[in-house]
Amino acid sequence: MLDSDRSPKRLKMDPQEVERRLAYFEITPSDLERLAAHRPFAEAHMDEVVERFYDLILKHPETAAYMDDPERMRRLKRLQRSYFLGLFDGVIDTDYVHDRLRVGSTHERVGLPFKWYMGSYSRYLLILLDLLQQNYEPVEAHEIYRSLQKVVFFDSTLAIDAYMLAQLDTLSRHQAAIRELSTPVILVHDGVLLLPLVGTIDSLRAQQIMETVLTRITDQQARVLILDIAGVPVVDTQVADYLLKATAAVRLLGARTILTGISPQVARTMVELGVDISAMETRNKLSDGIELALRIVGRHIVRSDVS
Repeated sequence: MLDSDRSPKRLKMDPQEVERRLAYFEITPSDLERLAAHRPFAEAHMDEVVERFYDLILKHPETAAYMDDPERMRRLKRLQRSYFLGLFDGVIDTDYVHDRLRVGSTHERVGLPFKWYMGSYSRYLLILLDLLQQNYEPVEAHEIYRSLQKVVFFDSTLAIDAYMLAQLDTLSRHQAAIRELSTPVILVHDGVLLLPLVGTIDSLRAQQIMETVLTRITDQQARVLILDIAGVPVVDTQVADYLLKATAAVRLLGARTILTGISPQVARTMVELGVDISAMETRNKLSDGIELALRIVGRHIVRSDVS
């Protein structure tokens, strides 16, 4: 198991949910009392359990790669002893659950595949079964093992939750980064912003574009927004509607919109669709749109002939 100083913000569980899960796994007070009563067994064998556990990990190249630092190994073995003894605490509460969630989230964050993480639970059970059979009569060994099995399976579901939520969080952050990169509002000059649109524009992206544009216009106190659609492969009625709504919102903030990058095919499509874009200035080339925007804010491009 790996340690972590960062507690996942999303991985929280209230006492009621803990109780529901305990009930579903049929972990009773008798199970917890039984495990607590045999804590001396756990303390006597924890070093052996940990060494046998890491024998498996170090035997396989895929998992051994995570144990290449001796100091990390010492730390992990210490934490592994704590985890093992925790199975015999006789208490499963929100603190216990959040500790297990944090460990699972850390494994996901460092990139340990879930199959290896779950394999560690299987290894635990096999080691414990072997030791119980060596130290107890069959009936008692079976009872202790059943209680341990319930708790280990309970822990494994927490690991699944941790992995899933951490991966969803990672995916959400990646999607947000992609959306941000796909909506780059560029400051061309004081009072002039440029938004080059590339790719397909759906409803979610249109909303992102609207929010980003309005925020930047307000922050920069822009007077002109240049929308360049040269990189938009298809301009249909839906895309045209998005552009018109963006233009109307920009106008409410006191700014003007210039639409550039209009290809002959897009121009023909807009005419055929009957799209009214009279509320915005249009230019074929981006350079022409920038020149117009600068004139609007009282600037102009000085061209010098180079002989």
